[in-house]
Amino acid sequence: MRIAIRPRSFVRVSGPAAEEYLDRMVSNDVAALGPGESCEALLLTAKARVIAPLVVLRRGHDDFLLLTEPGLGERVRTELIRFRFAAKAEIELEEHTSHVLFGGDGIPTADYGEPAAEVLDAELEPTLAPEELEQLRIRAGTPAWGKEIDDRVLPAEAGLTERAVSFTKGCYPGQEPIARLHYRGHANRGLRVLRLDEPPVPETEIVYEGKSVGRITSSARAADGAVALAYVRREVPDDAELAVGPLVATPLH
Repeated sequence: MRIAIRPRSFVRVSGPAAEEYLDRMVSNDVAALGPGESCEALLLTAKARVIAPLVVLRRGHDDFLLLTEPGLGERVRTELIRFRFAAKAEIELEEHTSHVLFGGDGIPTADYGEPAAEVLDAELEPTLAPEELEQLRIRAGTPAWGKEIDDRVLPAEAGLTERAVSFTKGCYPGQEPIARLHYRGHANRGLRVLRLDEPPVPETEIVYEGKSVGRITSSARAADGAVALAYVRREVPDDAELAVGPLVATPLH
């Protein structure tokens, strides 16, 4: 079985008001989760900028564990405490380890383009290097914090509304701009997976027909050259050849 280490930070939200409080703070319908079930969600600013991407695991009726990116645990905890007021919910950091198992059981993840799950606190020996896991992420078109996801990016641009947003639940911070874009318009740019001969440097400009149309966000070496993730304007044809510095990029999929 292929196994990789998945660096994470963890925040526990528990207590009689844990479900109600989380449901009005994050973008997905955590109240619909049963014990042992999980979903992706976003913690957002009022203007729908991403504070942190989350996986919400319901461990019990009033016990939730939030899985977020390394270094974001304290930010998530601080943000949730700031708006807690009188809600009866405890919010604390926890320490765990996480591994990704391909074809295994655990917390399901769609990050790598094939069946996989995260497993917590298991004594497992990794068989995949971080570079191999990163290549799988890029090939799957999955956005990562600090690369495809930062304060310049709207969730719809990163493809996050399809996987981490409920349009039927109650209010949460950032709901109004997300709903407005979803129902009344569309994002001007989106993520594309590209094939190149060499891995380009992140932030390298992408040019099409003499115009700047995007930027590289992630890249990795592959057996047949390199793969990259990039934000590209929607009006650029899906099958277009793009100039990335001295390189030519073509669609991977």
